Amino acid sequence: VIVTGLSRLGKTALWAGANDQRFAMVVSNDSGEGGAALSKRIYGETIELINRVNPHWFIDKYKTYNFAVDKLPVDHHMLVALAAPRPVYIASAIEDMPADPKGEFLSGKFASPVYALYGKTGVGVENQPAVDTPVGGSIGYHVRSGGHDILIYDWKQFILFANRHLND
Repeated sequence: VIVTGLSRLGKTALWAGANDQRFAMVVSNDSGEGGAALSKRIYGETIELINRVNPHWFIDKYKTYNFAVDKLPVDHHMLVALAAPRPVYIASAIEDMPADPKGEFLSGKFASPVYALYGKTGVGVENQPAVDTPVGGSIGYHVRSGGHDILIYDWKQFILFANRHLND
């Protein structure tokens, strides 16, 4: 079973994958703040903004970091790493700046050392790839053309990634 989600459900997919090893693979699409994007980058949708607009999405304690992101004891690359050694795919969209595509990529990059502990390659590149150029080992990543959505391009990448990792 693969857990996947877009936006708020992309956040949920990461959380579910971190907590339940029955998921063979995790896919997070345009998950942004509270998902794959790094909170401490303070870019796009911030902790304060997401808590103000959607106060019911997170526990109340998260609100204590609205204006104290530097005090946050974790960041979201750690959430990605909790799925290790199972494959994780992070997808971004170049026009979805509130979701912070670069922060989503960096989360996969910074989770990669945990995958190395299992002898696996994470995203496998140092810099965010060009638009519509998927990368990755056990952590897949792409930033595609367009905005906040899940498109046929995304599904094709997820299926290729799943076939590479789950058809043993």
